[in-house]
Amino acid sequence: MHTLYDSETFSVTHMLANLDTDAQHPSGASKSEHGAQVLPMLLRHGFEIVDKRANKEVYLDGSWAELFQQHIQAWQANTPTQEEVEDTLERYAELAQNPLSIH
Repeated sequence: MHTLYDSETFSVTHMLANLDTDAQHPSGASKSEHGAQVLPMLLRHGFEIVDKRANKEVYLDGSWAELFQQHIQAWQANTPTQEEVEDTLERYAELAQNPLSIH
């Protein structure tokens, strides 16, 4: 888990799939008939976007995460202003339905 962005209004965390690369057989992995390691199909990453103003969060995975990853790559190529980042995050935050609860 890596915090990618944190401001007064938004926080973005990249959630990585847990993959034990040191073990011979990661959880759920098996060997194919040719001896190659076969990993589980559901290892996916995602992004958690927290709207601090509305106290809501949204988790992006699958195609939503891929789309958001494209935004991140574009930001790496052409450094955006904070306003551009916040505008993009606000559009994603509109998807947020889950109230934020602190444990």
